[in-house]
Amino acid sequence: MNQDLQEMADRAVRYAADSGARYCDARAEEYERGAVRIEDGQADHASIARDMGIGVRLAGSGSWGFFSVTCPQSFEQVRCGIDGILEKPSGPGIGLYPGTAVKANVDYPVLKRPDMEEMVRIGVGCGKAMLDVPGVIKSTVVPQYSRCSKYFASSEGAGILQNFTDVTAHVAATAHDSGLTQSVDATEGGRGGMEMITDRDRIYHTAQDTAQKASQLTSARPAAESRAATTVVMNPDFVALLAHEILGHPSEADRVLGREMAWAGGAWWKGMTGQRIGSEELNVFDDPTISRSLGWYRFDDEGVRTERTPLVRDGVLTGHMQSRETGSVFGTKPTGNMRAADYRHMPLIRMACTCIGGGTQSPEEIIKGVKSGYLISNMKVPSIDMRRYNWSISCQYAHRIEDGAITDLCRDVIVVGNAPEFFQSIDACGNDFAVRPITNCGKGDPMQAMVMGNGGPTIRGTATVRSAG
Repeated sequence: MNQDLQEMADRAVRYAADSGARYCDARAEEYERGAVRIEDGQADHASIARDMGIGVRLAGSGSWGFFSVTCPQSFEQVRCGIDGILEKPSGPGIGLYPGTAVKANVDYPVLKRPDMEEMVRIGVGCGKAMLDVPGVIKSTVVPQYSRCSKYFASSEGAGILQNFTDVTAHVAATAHDSGLTQSVDATEGGRGGMEMITDRDRIYHTAQDTAQKASQLTSARPAAESRAATTVVMNPDFVALLAHEILGHPSEADRVLGREMAWAGGAWWKGMTGQRIGSEELNVFDDPTISRSLGWYRFDDEGVRTERTPLVRDGVLTGHMQSRETGSVFGTKPTGNMRAADYRHMPLIRMACTCIGGGTQSPEEIIKGVKSGYLISNMKVPSIDMRRYNWSISCQYAHRIEDGAITDLCRDVIVVGNAPEFFQSIDACGNDFAVRPITNCGKGDPMQAMVMGNGGPTIRGTATVRSAG
């Protein structure tokens, strides 16, 4: 971390407090981001960008004030920003759950530093391997990394420095045969260094699986549409998107309160804390302490220490993700979910790693118990109403299940349901819990895109199956 920038953040909160601010915090941040795009085994575009700046937030008499400065040259720029939004104390002001003056320095482990030359080599190798699969006509690989040094200071005396690196790689394959084109994609990676995509040749295996599945889908048939709900077994990758869209977003307390509805809507279970919203098999939590996930961090952007937060226990809604402000409204402690995309933005309540909890059955046992239904695999495109109540989510591919056995491969499959009916229908959760990387979650206006983890095990329930084919 640039020492001048860090000292500027400390000075900003002291100046704001001395000028009469009830509360002030500052985030000094430095970033380096690199990415390369590999098209059909050839490097198409590579870039490395660096950025630094400071964002300052003040709690006024009835609203928040915020400003940011990119590459500040002097404290005078920061002082002018504070003077421009500083209010004289009047009225009760914004309620905040009591904070603490935490001092910490956290370095998240990186076993192998990101290297652009190696990323290009990996991307070219994966891209060419995908093109070797019969029927594949196009391959795309996008390895990328982000290094961040983030310092948080508050007028309550907090001073927290966190340094972390994220490495991900996105692969996509398109196959064509007999007039039919099919595409499959996947993302690997997490919080750490190059090991997040290279350990056990993870990205190579994912690239090959992606290409092979795209090729196979050109000879697959659409699913037979179900007029009524049918049994569906969802694999962990598909469950990750379900947990994100139908459980994570409506668990953010600002959405529950209706204060932040942009991009991902509100919450159908508003006012239902303590009530049953799913079967006894359904357990949901958000956990920023899951190491190596993209949602792993020790302190949020309010300086709150993170821990696992139960959201649904045995089908009963138990709580929400809280900021210090919403915590004061609900009368509960903040959960460490207040985060901003970078120093240019105000923090919002965001998922860290929202997941459905695992069970005891193997995926094979869960499938064996299905007379007739579908195995739904890998996330694709979601469509959800503003309350997160009615939803339809397409998958990359599916298989028919007949008499407990996996049979025909199906393409262009969409799963449709509503939240309470589907959650009540869940009757099995697998022992194959996994966390998947989410690299482009949007929330807020102006929109903030963030990375996070989501996950779960294989689950079984009932929903309507439709086909776009």
